[in-house]
Amino acid sequence: MKFKKVTAIYFSPTSGSLRNAMAVAEGTGLPMGSIDMTALKNAPLGEISFGSDEIVVLGAPCYGGRIPEIASSRFSLLAGNDTPCIVTVTYGNRHYDDALVELCDLAQSHGFIPIAAAALIAKHTYGHIAESRPDEIDLETTRLFGQKAVCGAEKAIIDVTPSVPGNRPYKDGGKGGIFRPSTTDACVKCSKCVSECPTGAISDDCRTIDNAKCLACFRCISVCPMKAKVMDSEEYRAFAEGFTQKLSVPRKNLYIL
Repeated sequence: MKFKKVTAIYFSPTSGSLRNAMAVAEGTGLPMGSIDMTALKNAPLGEISFGSDEIVVLGAPCYGGRIPEIASSRFSLLAGNDTPCIVTVTYGNRHYDDALVELCDLAQSHGFIPIAAAALIAKHTYGHIAESRPDEIDLETTRLFGQKAVCGAEKAIIDVTPSVPGNRPYKDGGKGGIFRPSTTDACVKCSKCVSECPTGAISDDCRTIDNAKCLACFRCISVCPMKAKVMDSEEYRAFAEGFTQKLSVPRKNLYIL
């Protein structure tokens, strides 16, 4: 079968999953579209459907060995019609645990057929871990993976999904971290952090954070044009230093066709 287009769909607070999913989509060589489901303002309001003559690339980060619950919720509004799907999980040098198999299961339960899967390295949200990843070598290899995946799907009858590592039932995870950013006097109340927060956890004053909603994804730190959002508590600095040392050994990307 010849496919008419590819759509990269991602939940990516700090851009790692975005970059990896887009590299896969670019590699297919098909006309591209993309859907960013990260910010609350971009959350789908209804079902988004795809046909059997399209390819979908799903991209999400790994939070404690699972897909973030909010990402799973948003992806659940996608509807495939025997739509081939390339599943990607991005993680920061620790491990992806059950996240990859969970995302494959989610895709299948909504009418998609996983044809390939990848666990890909990107800069960790916390500390100074894999800061240069994905680098250009990573991205080029990931593009080649996308090319191989779509070529295989075009030549074969799609009836067998790839076997991916992971456990069922899944481990506990996907809920986010415990750290909460603070705001310095550099804040000009531009509301960028408010509009880009994945869960709507930041109040209109650009300072008050709803602890129950916050994922500790640090997207607000990433998008603030004034660098006014910071994570600089003594507790965080101690954790980040130890975590950086613990995860200093580089890991390789995993590609499954």
